Amino acid sequence: MMQAADTLRNAPNIFDHPWIIRLLERIALPLLKWRGWTHHVDAPSEKKYVLIVAPHTSNWDFLLMFPVGLLLKRRVRFMIKHSVFVGPVGSVLRWLGGIAVERSSRHNFVQQMVDEFAQAEEMVLIITPEGTRSPVPEWKRGFYHIAHEAGVPIVRCFLDTGRRRAGIWAPFYPTGQVEADLKKLRADYDQVIPRYPEKFIRSDALENR
Repeated sequence: MMQAADTLRNAPNIFDHPWIIRLLERIALPLLKWRGWTHHVDAPSEKKYVLIVAPHTSNWDFLLMFPVGLLLKRRVRFMIKHSVFVGPVGSVLRWLGGIAVERSSRHNFVQQMVDEFAQAEEMVLIITPEGTRSPVPEWKRGFYHIAHEAGVPIVRCFLDTGRRRAGIWAPFYPTGQVEADLKKLRADYDQVIPRYPEKFIRSDALENR
């Protein structure tokens, strides 16, 4: 089980400074538009939710995802492996909303995140369900259990490099039927073109095995 090295509640966050967010929007969005990218984000009205991002095949995904986080108008947190949190880089990542995660720990990370959702007035937790940039047939289920046990929806973010589009789909409330829900959550991603298609296993490919 994964362990968060940071406590989310009351931790300093870039989203505590609206003027910085507005400035970054004015810089990041035009730059990506200049590169041919468009962002399609109709921010959910919900104040708390788990945001999953796929396909995750490149380190560049973070830069494409960052403007989506800005457009959500919520206090955003994202998970990233603990080994990156070193020195000044770690301080910056924490301020941006990063949560250092120890993958090898047995700590009940799901319950910790459920507790954080219960205490927060607003919170968006960003997770990559693949958990790695390598091809994986099955998504990790931690994000699903966090959302279900916290009683919050799952919002899906897509990074379509082929069409140079990034955006989100409507909130999905988990029913507790894990396999059926995961099948629905993954289906729309089959139409998305990742930066490295060979690193992304589509759900329809699994059904044909």
